[in-house]
Amino acid sequence: AQTLKDAYGDRLAFHGAIEGMEGDTDALVAEVKARIDVLGRGGGYVLASCNHMIDVAPENIVAMFETAVSYRPWEKR
Repeated sequence: AQTLKDAYGDRLAFHGAIEGMEGDTDALVAEVKARIDVLGRGGGYVLASCNHMIDVAPENIVAMFETAVSYRPWEKR
């Protein structure tokens, strides 16, 4: 993700990149934060699952969106 952001981040927006929707919730939250850290910095990122969410636990869907709303590493607290 970092290579793509470095090469194209000033000209393209990125969408998706969250792959671990079916796994452990803690791992999913870590993945969401990692994608926000790389793809979200400077804008140009729409956070979303890479795949369908038919068999995903509702807790993981909520965790993904709650993390996206609350995690702002570039803002001073």
